[in-house]
Amino acid sequence: MNQDKQQKRKAQILDAALRVLVQKGYDSSRIDDIVKESGMSKGAIYWYYKSKKEVYLALVDHWVHRYSVTLNHIVEEKRPAADELKDLFNFFIAQYESDTVVFKALLEFWSLAGRDEDFHQKLQLVYSDFLYLIQKILELGKKSGEFKDIDITATALSIMINIEGMIWFTLFDVNDLTPRRYIQTITDFILAGLQKKSH
Repeated sequence: MNQDKQQKRKAQILDAALRVLVQKGYDSSRIDDIVKESGMSKGAIYWYYKSKKEVYLALVDHWVHRYSVTLNHIVEEKRPAADELKDLFNFFIAQYESDTVVFKALLEFWSLAGRDEDFHQKLQLVYSDFLYLIQKILELGKKSGEFKDIDITATALSIMINIEGMIWFTLFDVNDLTPRRYIQTITDFILAGLQKKSH
């Protein structure tokens, strides 16, 4: 089997695993559920992954890889830092509006990270990379004089936490507040705090 076909089959398994994770949770899901959701045989799944845990650990990488190209492109563009931050927020709200499944799955991964060291280490790497990406934008703004003299790490962490605040909307109805209005408001607050008055 050629590499391209193998990658497609892995993606088929992991996309099915994502749906199963959201529907049943990690503890209640089984390989048989992924078999049924993917339309593939159990043998085919075990050819690529030795266990349910291995499938879900690979799912984290699959999800990160899917979004990293776009996120890195946002940062690599030579534009004002404020525009890059806006694009970062807009990227996540567009993802949320197209499909909330990844945000729902993140809750399950958080829970797993709290009780399983392998998931903890995997998510630690994911969050470290995301934090670094935000820090790059903030450092650009600080260096160019667009942003104030800020604590880069604390500010990046605050931005990351605010983006993840969208997960709240997968759990609860927040009256007439939409995720988009939440993000737009947060973006305005953050930029007002970051930018020098001349901007």
